[in-house]
Amino acid sequence: MRYNVILKLNFSLGCFSPIATLIPSTSSLSSPIQYRRNEDFFISSSIQLNCKNSLSTINQWAIYNCSSTNCSFQIQIDQTVQTTFSELYISPQTLSYGIYQLKLTVTMASSLNLISSSSAYVQIIPSGILANLLQYGTPMITCGYQQNLTLDPGRFSVNLDQNIFNASVS
Repeated sequence: MRYNVILKLNFSLGCFSPIATLIPSTSSLSSPIQYRRNEDFFISSSIQLNCKNSLSTINQWAIYNCSSTNCSFQIQIDQTVQTTFSELYISPQTLSYGIYQLKLTVTMASSLNLISSSSAYVQIIPSGILANLLQYGTPMITCGYQQNLTLDPGRFSVNLDQNIFNASVS
């Protein structure tokens, strides 16, 4: 007796896992993208969907603090940072110095078991000191008779990462 067996594979009613690609995409834990702490930045994504029934997705960003070997500690960030869009915008001064994994997880709304994730790695570095020899910078120097020019970089310089510049710290 001969049996013909027809196997039908049900991939969630014609849906497959989405494919999420982050832009910029050339980062890793050992080679993160560097941003100064006083700079804003954003990570964009390109999401490819293959689903006949629905194109609705659930996007969720998570940010992990990294050591030199792994990224295991998820951090909580300011509620003003939108973590449910396909791109992630980080405003200046949001993250402290260090290396972070920015992970986007995309889930098909019609089938919660179809999940894809992609990560970008960033390193937040010091912005440096803006040295001002005089108040409001050198454009304020004018010619005049019997005027004093006081150069005081310790008093007029600005630390771009903090509100207050402490000139006594080396």
